[in-house]
Amino acid sequence: MADQYLLRVTAGPSYDLTTHQAVFVNTPYPTHISSSVCNTDLRVRVQNYRGLPHDSPSTSPYFSHAHHIHDQYSIAFNLLPKKSISGSQLLLGNDFEQPIRDRLPPGTGTALKIVEWGIDPGLDGDLYADKPHLYGNALSSLNIIRVGEKVEALPKHEEGEEVVEEGGDGDGVEWRHEHTIPETANARKKYFLTQSHLEQWTWEEGRIYKADFFNPYLDFNQFALKLPGFSLSILPYLGGEDYLRYVLKIKDTDEVLFVVVFALVKKADLADDVEEEDEEEDEKEHQEKPREEKDADRHEGEKSFEPRADDLD
Repeated sequence: MADQYLLRVTAGPSYDLTTHQAVFVNTPYPTHISSSVCNTDLRVRVQNYRGLPHDSPSTSPYFSHAHHIHDQYSIAFNLLPKKSISGSQLLLGNDFEQPIRDRLPPGTGTALKIVEWGIDPGLDGDLYADKPHLYGNALSSLNIIRVGEKVEALPKHEEGEEVVEEGGDGDGVEWRHEHTIPETANARKKYFLTQSHLEQWTWEEGRIYKADFFNPYLDFNQFALKLPGFSLSILPYLGGEDYLRYVLKIKDTDEVLFVVVFALVKKADLADDVEEEDEEEDEKEHQEKPREEKDADRHEGEKSFEPRADDLD
């Protein structure tokens, strides 16, 4: 069933898809997103990618790195806030516009318990609500956070594949020490499960942060969740507009920093769209064809008809 679909990834500064742009998956070229809250350079990698654009690489050197050989995807970003944000306020997670409870496969509750217990204890939400959601605080949900220096703008893209590691750059190293942030990623994630610790962190205006969110459990090509001792396929229950949406947003104000959408597109529908576009292009070319070319298309010896005044009487 999975071979009937292709994956399309878009990203933008809001939930509105008209503000989104295509993400070039598995390439080192970032997607730049600007909003009233921040500027972001975003990269998405998907292992064994089968999607759009058609010439996208199927993998990335990222997945050959010792820390990522088992991972299935990555959402990595450089973030430059335009205003300071409390550590307790920044959320990362998934949400949906419409109820999905009637489409959730058997075993969803078990899968969520496994995720909350063993993968992301800070995750909270309700997939059976009218507006389904699963959010975690960014400080305990992001796999990697690297604190950078104060800058005027995001740095220009450098050639090569960057694999972000936990830590700091420049005075960001001292910043972590001053705020007693644990040095390792796992220790930092556990540390920020405590509410009082969240208040110690501020995502500072004008300071650059590098982050990476990844795991080996979600297979986007199959739309399947593969947990230890438990596997859950979503494909048989799909219908209508099928997507998984990640959002980074501020809790109390609902201000969005960025949204990434992984959408499944039926190959048959895509073929119909291409055929319609070709027909529209052919019609446009025919209408715009210069008169000299139309005359040249006439049979040899045939003259172009030009009506005389008396022909119109």
